[in-house]
Amino acid sequence: MSQGRALEALVDRLLQDYLARNHAARVIKTMLDHAGIGLKPVLDHITIRTYQIDERAKEFEALGYCYTEILEYTDWYAKVYRAPGFPTLFIDQAYADRRGEKNVIPRWVDKFGDRTLHHVAVLVEDIERAVRRLEQEGVRFAGSIVGEKGAVLRQIFTAPELVEETPFSVLELTERHAGYQGFSPPQAHALMQSTVKGDVM
Repeated sequence: MSQGRALEALVDRLLQDYLARNHAARVIKTMLDHAGIGLKPVLDHITIRTYQIDERAKEFEALGYCYTEILEYTDWYAKVYRAPGFPTLFIDQAYADRRGEKNVIPRWVDKFGDRTLHHVAVLVEDIERAVRRLEQEGVRFAGSIVGEKGAVLRQIFTAPELVEETPFSVLELTERHAGYQGFSPPQAHALMQSTVKGDVM
């Protein structure tokens, strides 16, 4: 199997697992399937939580993903990896020292491991319109849209999906403008906080 096919199989496997346990993502996929589009063409990024980013990234790097940037916060950080033709990969972890002691990521990884996706981001043209349409389908959102109208990056998370009464995954809607492909540390932190209440992240 070629490297590209192997990477596609890995990403597809992660997406199928995620879709099996995330209602909001299934709603979006169904809507896109009806239009003949499917989910993959509108994926912005996929996110994995782990104890050790560099170790977890090895599987993806062996198949063509390359490290591009790091985002650092008070009690957690993330590394971004990219591969042509595939969604951006965002891998995050709590700091291994005292800074990360109260962060929820290790507890999440304790429960679900790091072989599944925490969230998937879907690229939308108009985030307010997408929120309204998904709310009509019964999808609930956590917090409000992060990013001002007209900004190069705007995002929102759905309310967390539960697995065995434990918050498991969220779906992110992402609106981008002016060709911006990056991530904004203040926005990523605000998104994390939008669902952190009650230890949901």
